[in-house]
Amino acid sequence: MESPIITPTTWLQRALREPLTHFIVLGALIFAADALFLSVRGDPQEIVITKETYAEARGAFVAGMKREPTAAELKVLTDRWVDNEVLFREGLALGMDRGDQAMKDRVVFKVLTATQSGLALPKIDEAGLREWFESRRDQYDLPARLSFEEAVIAVSDSTPEKLKKFVTALNGQQVPELEASLRVFKDRPRPSLDQSYGAAFADALEKQTTGTWVVLESKEGYRAIRLTELTPARAVSYDEMRERVYTDWKEITSSQLTKNAIREIAKKYRIRDEGKNS
Repeated sequence: MESPIITPTTWLQRALREPLTHFIVLGALIFAADALFLSVRGDPQEIVITKETYAEARGAFVAGMKREPTAAELKVLTDRWVDNEVLFREGLALGMDRGDQAMKDRVVFKVLTATQSGLALPKIDEAGLREWFESRRDQYDLPARLSFEEAVIAVSDSTPEKLKKFVTALNGQQVPELEASLRVFKDRPRPSLDQSYGAAFADALEKQTTGTWVVLESKEGYRAIRLTELTPARAVSYDEMRERVYTDWKEITSSQLTKNAIREIAKKYRIRDEGKNS
């Protein structure tokens, strides 16, 4: 079985199917391309991760996610930068930059393609695919989906006591004392609520009776919420997902083989981190 070449486009397509990691991977690609041109190289056998490198990583992440990255997310970005730097240095050593001085990212891609051409996927049978699927079931099972409304009032009025009086009036079909605007959310997957509002909020919302206004605490404060529709989570079977499972297995396994190959090449270089604690 031949190993598929994993291009930046393939990485991005896979990331689009994983909403929670989408901006990390996208930011990594943007950051890697940008930092590759901006980095200053001294000793060709030494790769230095500077404080400027970390600043570029944070900037790429914040631009996509509108928040600061966690330590783990920052490591994903800097690891990707090191991978690209290793591939670029290897391309220079092999003379692949000749006639291509202005497009250093092409050098990276040339070395990446050459590296992947020597890789072969391991064999896997039906039982192995089933086991792989079960170990990653949370990525395939369909999450609960919720539709709800939020009555948005002034921050100064968002105390639990005022909100309770507010929703009591709404449920009693009375005119509330506070003015509010209505936000409508349709068919939101449960993981997106965990990320935006917090798992405790999402847990509480799933337990509500549709059509009733309640006060729920989110990670950013108390909110007046009414659940309008709930589609329960559903476990999927291997048989209905078999084609996707095999495709995912090939992509993930190929990506890991590529990563391991780059790490082997990286052993030829000294990687010094000057910016981690800055």
